[in-house]
Amino acid sequence: VDGVDVEYHAPDGALASAQVRVVAWDDPAANDWLAVNQFTVSEAAAGVTHTRRPDVVLFVNGLPLGVIELKNAADEDATVWTAFRQLQTYRAELPTLFAYNALLVASDGVQARVGTLTADRARFMPWRTVTGEALAPATASELEVLLGGTCEPRRFLDLVRHFVVFERDGEGDPVKKMAGYHQYHAVNVALEETRRAALGGADGRADRVREGGRYETRRPGGAEGDRRVGVVWHTQGSGKSLTMAFYAGRVILDPAMRNPTLVVLTDRNDLDEQLFGTFSRCRELLRQEPVQAQDRAHLRALLAVDAGGVVFTTVQKFFPEAKGDTHPLLTARRNVVVIADEAHRSQYDFLDGYARHLRDALPGASFIGFTGTPVELTDKNTRAVFGDYISVYDIQRAVEDRATVPIYYESRLAKLALSEAARPTLDAGFE
Repeated sequence: VDGVDVEYHAPDGALASAQVRVVAWDDPAANDWLAVNQFTVSEAAAGVTHTRRPDVVLFVNGLPLGVIELKNAADEDATVWTAFRQLQTYRAELPTLFAYNALLVASDGVQARVGTLTADRARFMPWRTVTGEALAPATASELEVLLGGTCEPRRFLDLVRHFVVFERDGEGDPVKKMAGYHQYHAVNVALEETRRAALGGADGRADRVREGGRYETRRPGGAEGDRRVGVVWHTQGSGKSLTMAFYAGRVILDPAMRNPTLVVLTDRNDLDEQLFGTFSRCRELLRQEPVQAQDRAHLRALLAVDAGGVVFTTVQKFFPEAKGDTHPLLTARRNVVVIADEAHRSQYDFLDGYARHLRDALPGASFIGFTGTPVELTDKNTRAVFGDYISVYDIQRAVEDRATVPIYYESRLAKLALSEAARPTLDAGFE
């Protein structure tokens, strides 16, 4: 993604080194694009040579970044999972082909799924929209929507550069993860709204290239330059933590944000640890190491910088030392973004909650909230701090995409028994 280091001989004969960019990320047309049908690959291992012909291999500047396996819709024995299993065979027998691979596509002409090299069947997911403005109609070809949504040159490069991360599974093996369509479009909308909220005017919205991007058509999170980015409501189990990491990576690399400082905010230590672990595993996406604030003094030192930094803290660390005091100013820069997890919580109240102290400490900061549960219509505090919804991925849509499992409720009457002897002491014990 960042290029490769090469050595060469300078005109004077001295050995020099430089970094060569192998992909023009910001100018898709400057790259060489090639899709090869029935591309023959032979590879030998342990004295056995395997020769296979993947249906379509996608090359960018000679790098095989995508592999597509297609099955005949007229063959009743061929399904999308037959194509998936064929990809697993390629992976086992032709490992060199996948050294640079970013995405795999499997389709039987009716259904289509996309995943990464290490994704199991459950993580090969549909791609439901092309531009992100609305879901594709049920009559649309799944393969056509998937290819339009992921393989259009600009979106393809965007996915490879900003939306692929590596983590470790329970056994310590590396796992490659790519954003789903709801994550991809939510992050791009959030970046657009961050420019609007943090920069505003000529520095923000006027400079932007509109790619569409909203999963559903929604109003902006707030007004120009009002520092309210908006609220991302993605149901629990749909990858909200990774969405936050993808968003952080996009904001950090955005030239308009001029090397911003990100403050990742939670209201509990266990959530802080969990999110910090996710971001730490995505450090290459962030281009820096995130840091956890250990106490108030450490937090103030971390935020007293001129640029950069990904700082994790609980909201309670913004409370002043003495009751009734105001928090000292830490920085007035406008390229500071506060990313709040579970943004619907009451701790973010402007009037007498911690949000007021945040504003005292970071008066130029913009706020974005992520939540796994919907914000109540009567909740004015959340909207006052963060703005309106900018992306919604509710549980019904997540279940339909099989991103999470359905929840079933069964009503039962809990039978309680209390001895006569214990009843006279119950009230006194409760008091």
